[in-house]
Amino acid sequence: MAVFQFEDIGPKLPLLPLACRRALDVAGLRLSLRAWQKLPLSARQTLVEQGGALSVDVGVVQGAVGAAEPPAEPMAPDDEQRLETPPAGLEADLAEHWPSLSPLERFAIAHLATRKKERLAEALGEILGARLSHVSSRGEARMVDVGQKPITHRRAVASATVRMRPSTTRLLSGHAAPKGDVLAAARIAGISAAKRTPELIPLCHGIALTGVVVDFDVDAAAGTVRIDATAEARDRTGVEMEAMVAASVAALTIYDMLKAVEREISIEQVVLSEKSGGRSGHYRRQEPS
Repeated sequence: MAVFQFEDIGPKLPLLPLACRRALDVAGLRLSLRAWQKLPLSARQTLVEQGGALSVDVGVVQGAVGAAEPPAEPMAPDDEQRLETPPAGLEADLAEHWPSLSPLERFAIAHLATRKKERLAEALGEILGARLSHVSSRGEARMVDVGQKPITHRRAVASATVRMRPSTTRLLSGHAAPKGDVLAAARIAGISAAKRTPELIPLCHGIALTGVVVDFDVDAAAGTVRIDATAEARDRTGVEMEAMVAASVAALTIYDMLKAVEREISIEQVVLSEKSGGRSGHYRRQEPS
């Protein structure tokens, strides 16, 4: 849902998020905190979803607050024309980014600029942090400045599949490979690689990793080794690349440890399986049926 991290509002929505305020303003309605908290969670979620949409469906908003107690009060609807330009005093800072911001992001900045200026800097860091590019206005590569983004718990899981002949997989499982314990070497290689991600991927930030775990699922009958690499940190940017580098290097190490036995080993489907933390929230890859 369209709730900013800087609002610090939990999933049960005890307070009115800015997305809800936008939906109500466009619909020309005012809702008290008491009425908001009495609404069913599904109605509150509908209002938040409407506020995060490109355009607010006034009929849906009216339906969501239809049972509010006390009832929503009418007021002049907001046509949002004022959001076509940055708020007064912020034109110079926001001119470059304003056209790329969503209606809700513009609303949030404008709302805080006039009513809660103490939260504005935090909001700008979160909102603009998602819009900054790795390419400058001159087309030059650059590392994104994440200094204004909040420090949160970040977690990512990446997976890779190594495919080989079942006989090779059985050799691996029986610790009978010529180079020794294949999975032990691959695990250490993956963890070490995660810590060196900024050296390998040019525009990645150095992350304060708090943990890296590399797990294996060996299917001898199918001739596959599934690798799951999990990276965690408390930092201002995500750990997706650390997890994917760990999975990739672990897979390459399995190949290296077994290439004397089989040259046809293949590495397949290095993917991000799951991530959490940061403004974009939780993501889980949908496995094909």
